Amino acid sequence: MPLSERQLAAFADKHAWQIPFDTSPRHLAGPGDARHVTHGLAAAGWSPTSDPLSAEIVLHSPDHRYRLQFDPQSATSAWWRLWAEPTGTEPGWYAEFGELVPAEILGHLTDTLIAPPTTQRPDPFQVLESAGWARKTATAAHSADGMCHVERRPDPDDAQGFWHVETCEPGHGTPMGPRIWHAWFDGNTPEHLVTAFVTALADPAPLQRAMFDRTAHHSVVQQPSPHTPQQTVDAHATRIDALRAQSRAARRQRTKPATTPAPTATAQPAARR
Repeated sequence: MPLSERQLAAFADKHAWQIPFDTSPRHLAGPGDARHVTHGLAAAGWSPTSDPLSAEIVLHSPDHRYRLQFDPQSATSAWWRLWAEPTGTEPGWYAEFGELVPAEILGHLTDTLIAPPTTQRPDPFQVLESAGWARKTATAAHSADGMCHVERRPDPDDAQGFWHVETCEPGHGTPMGPRIWHAWFDGNTPEHLVTAFVTALADPAPLQRAMFDRTAHHSVVQQPSPHTPQQTVDAHATRIDALRAQSRAARRQRTKPATTPAPTATAQPAARR
């Protein structure tokens, strides 16, 4: 089921009257609007397979390899789950994200998942260091405020280890206090997707939140944004249009008939005299 104009209008109706506030750092901005994720995937052809009267949302990719679940009634700390089925050439993988992960950050990951592959794939820690995060060890880094931590941890069942992102309360005599939210990627998760996640996470640009939107921590910084409510709506519509165009181009490429080379002229034997 494609993303409808009615669904886009509902997003616009909500945000058109909300005065946006620049909210930073991103890891404390709060969940935002889940439609930053679900609208993007629907625009790329993902279809819902969950009960439309349920709070749970399940979306499948057109090729049925990928599945995203959003469950705000989850009994665990993971509200978002993303699965990839194995293929003949690639392993399956799994990632999960906590309740307070900003939807814009997760949306950047899903945009990267559905985008054509690129050859430019920087290391996640290079991205974090470039953004001013402190490198604690060869496999761990943390934000300037010390509240968000990215680690590649060893796994006895997987030689590649797994990626763990955690935002925590400041510790009192310990490196980290109680958890605020987490993200977890198993060892088979393509590294460029982890890079996409941490790139959006470490981006110094603030996220927009309305005055009474839920944030993740009292230390978050908010100030009136130069963006208007209409600019927030327009930015969402522009992104959706771009994802639709990308999806159409990919479908055309898949259905384009293979061209066969033109037959080459063969040399004819010389005529007998």
